[in-house]
Amino acid sequence: MTADDLIELVRAYNPKTNADLIREAYEFGEQMHEGQFRQSGEPYFTHPVEVAAILTEQRLDDATIITALLHDTIEDTKANYAIVAEKFGDEIARLVDGVTKLTNLQLSSVETKQAENFRKLFIAMSRDLRVILVKLADRLHNMRTIKSMRVEKQGQKARETMDIYAPLAGRMGMQWMREELEDLAFKVLNPEGRASIMRRFLTLQKESGDVIQRITKDMVKVLGKAGIEADVIGRAKKPYSIWRKMQEKEMGFSRLSDIYGFRVITQSEEDCYRTLGAIHQRWRAVPGRFKDYISQPKSNGYRSIHTTVLGRDGKRVEVQIRTQLMHEVAESGVAAHWSYRDGQRAENDFAVDPAKWISQLTEQFDGDEDHEDFLEAVKLEMYSDKVFCFTPKGEVIKLPRGATPIDFAFAIHTRIGTACVGAKVDHMRVPLWTRLKNGQSVEIITAEGQSPQATWLDIAVTGKAKSAIRRSLRQQDRDQFVKLGRELARSAFGHVRKRVTEKVLDTAARTLRLSSGEEVLARLGSSELTGQQVVQAVYPELTPPEGEKVDTRRAVIGLSPGQRFDRAPCCKPLPGERIVGITFRGKGVVVHSIDCARMTEYEDQPERWVDLRWHEGSHPAVYDSVLDLTISNDAGVLGRMCTLIGETGANISDLLFLDRKPDFYRLLIYVELRDLMHLHTLMRALEAESDVASIDRFRDETVSAPSAVLTGVK
Repeated sequence: MTADDLIELVRAYNPKTNADLIREAYEFGEQMHEGQFRQSGEPYFTHPVEVAAILTEQRLDDATIITALLHDTIEDTKANYAIVAEKFGDEIARLVDGVTKLTNLQLSSVETKQAENFRKLFIAMSRDLRVILVKLADRLHNMRTIKSMRVEKQGQKARETMDIYAPLAGRMGMQWMREELEDLAFKVLNPEGRASIMRRFLTLQKESGDVIQRITKDMVKVLGKAGIEADVIGRAKKPYSIWRKMQEKEMGFSRLSDIYGFRVITQSEEDCYRTLGAIHQRWRAVPGRFKDYISQPKSNGYRSIHTTVLGRDGKRVEVQIRTQLMHEVAESGVAAHWSYRDGQRAENDFAVDPAKWISQLTEQFDGDEDHEDFLEAVKLEMYSDKVFCFTPKGEVIKLPRGATPIDFAFAIHTRIGTACVGAKVDHMRVPLWTRLKNGQSVEIITAEGQSPQATWLDIAVTGKAKSAIRRSLRQQDRDQFVKLGRELARSAFGHVRKRVTEKVLDTAARTLRLSSGEEVLARLGSSELTGQQVVQAVYPELTPPEGEKVDTRRAVIGLSPGQRFDRAPCCKPLPGERIVGITFRGKGVVVHSIDCARMTEYEDQPERWVDLRWHEGSHPAVYDSVLDLTISNDAGVLGRMCTLIGETGANISDLLFLDRKPDFYRLLIYVELRDLMHLHTLMRALEAESDVASIDRFRDETVSAPSAVLTGVK
């Protein structure tokens, strides 16, 4: 797609677009990505252009389109924030930088890291929601072209898409994108399951003909008789949507009935309800399958009436009824806030304010909240269906399906939840574990001096309620927990001949992602942590994992057959780090860490770059690394440091003293390690020692490479 082609797509909905600026961004991006190629062999810049084209379908503003064109320049080219800001302004530079930071979040990692990155993701979204719109379009195009990736990479990206990006698109109201992302991920994760759904669809079409066309004609005829002008759009549901229904209902394809969906787009809100009446008069409504999101809109602005009726041959047919403006929000979700029509920001009364929307997601999460609590709350917010209940004053409270009066109380205010002693639902006293239903009126009964009970954790559903209950329970008898925790810590560390100091506790807190050493003691005393977990956070067992070690000659994946490699002496990359190779004629490949400062020397020689990664598995402790250590100049200190290094399974190969002072001295310790985790663990153990003033990983950027014969590990 050329720059002119893209400009025409924008001009179709925004005739006043700044075509010159878009063309300049196109040419700048093309220049920056020159010489870069995708896994498919296509020029890399085709990807940003396609991302921009996807965003034009949402009729987004010029800044978002330009951000799409430039979204990989700061990360993958020699361009930086200052250059982008100078050429295209601070707004676009901030957006591009925001997308870059989102790209660097490894959202599919372990649970605690995932929670931390969810928090960062929501912080980035809160600054400007257009950042996530570009990222979603980026992920959509990557999923459309996923076949060119390595098989293991396809699986990782598909799982990340299914777990995070598809639900996020749905939560933002971009249902079409959610469905496509889910289906593309489903195709990778379960190709046989998807193929079986497609085969059954074809068989069904042969047996029953074009059901969608027949039902559409029936609806148009019914609406015409009622004097209602409306467009009727029918479609078969996506394969993943059908597969999910089969799993949830534990039934085969042949027993599923509501596999077709229809949308009726009317001229006015009044016509929506007239349409509902006409359809219910003509076809029998299915009990329990009616939802009115016009009178009770979703938080992302979605409005529509949902009903399910028995159509031809007794098959269930799902019908959504909405006006054109409602339909625009249903298609674009929160993105409708930026949509343009005829060169002006589209006036749509149903488009939600992105700032208010994101604040609703984040306001309930306190800054010091546990990462696991935060992740639980976010997932509940993104994945759950809603029930709408009323306060005695008629205010609407939105909760996940299955919520209880306790969730309702905390949704009103933490103070109300904490003091809750009972509840009335529709003026009847009910137990606190009662599951609330749509339309019920809930009154919370409170009492002074009441505090949450531990059993409430099993009753509550929402992340906000669970987090508040946990905080309250931890606060109760905190002093006793801290006192008990200190005794348990003294005993646990005594078993490994270590003392419990404030520095040791602070180190454990950082490793466990807790706020302070006192919090470690409190959780230890309340049995939320074990003494072994706290000890391992500072002095983990580092005996090499059982099983066959990775051969050092085959430790790097991505080399040509027979090609030799050496670790760059400037950065000394370790297994577990992101790496890249630079080829040298007659000497093989030199492996650098991706963030090595010397990589700038090879920016204009992309043909020498080799995409590499470390072999997964247990590596032997033969990879040298250097620690820059400042310690107390007291008798026995250096000996204790050397003993501690040996206890962690590392070997000291050399010592070099840099600076001696009467009270401290600085030295370089050359150690042989297994991998990056081994390095971090060793540094954490040393940092916990009270005689250690500072510790850093030393990298010598003045060393040139290569300087030795390449044998594999050097």
